[in-house]
Amino acid sequence: MVETIVKVTRNYQVTIPASIRERLGIRVGDLVKVVYDEGEGVIKLIPVRRSRTTIRLGRPITVEEIERAIEEVMD
Repeated sequence: MVETIVKVTRNYQVTIPASIRERLGIRVGDLVKVVYDEGEGVIKLIPVRRSRTTIRLGRPITVEEIERAIEEVMD
């Protein structure tokens, strides 16, 4: 088990310690699910693994098409 004490900022933010980020493979820009487990009384951080979607249309695409594709992948 890896254990570290961190400080909560005035915006209720905490920094994930480097040792834990490295073990979980968390990098800048990654998404992390935060779960409160009432049974254990603990907060769990779960890295969200996303697969990349490639769009090959053979033509320029609009910003709206890009945003629509992003929304579809996130759902």
